[in-house]
Amino acid sequence: MIRALSTLALPALLLMPSAPAAGERDGQVSEQVEGVTFAKCEGRGRVTCVVDGDTFWLNGTKIRVADIDTPEVSRPGCAAERALGERATVRFTALLNEGGFTLSSSGQDRYGRELRVVERDGASVGAALVREGLAEEWGGPRIAWCG
Repeated sequence: MIRALSTLALPALLLMPSAPAAGERDGQVSEQVEGVTFAKCEGRGRVTCVVDGDTFWLNGTKIRVADIDTPEVSRPGCAAERALGERATVRFTALLNEGGFTLSSSGQDRYGRELRVVERDGASVGAALVREGLAEEWGGPRIAWCG
């Protein structure tokens, strides 16, 4: 059965309809992303790149990882936050580049970014960053990255 893809505009070569996820009954749509290589975003022409540990661009669409929060790199509160944010960015880039992944729709945030949970083999990529101390779960008590 062919299903309609969400409004996230990605080339057909990058997306393959995935098996229905449990959340799909609640209006969630999952998309499989394959064959994409990410680097750190540089300059203004952002198409497919990583901004920081929880934000990336995919085919011109800005995506915020919905289940985590990472230290800031653009406006950190202190040098320690910037350093940890840079580590999170490097690690997130490496995780995205390990192979195909699934994006599960979670809507949009107040800045117009698409909110997505990034999973590989049924496990959250964001959760890996949390386990490594480079992120916190979204919605929990806020970590004071600067102590």
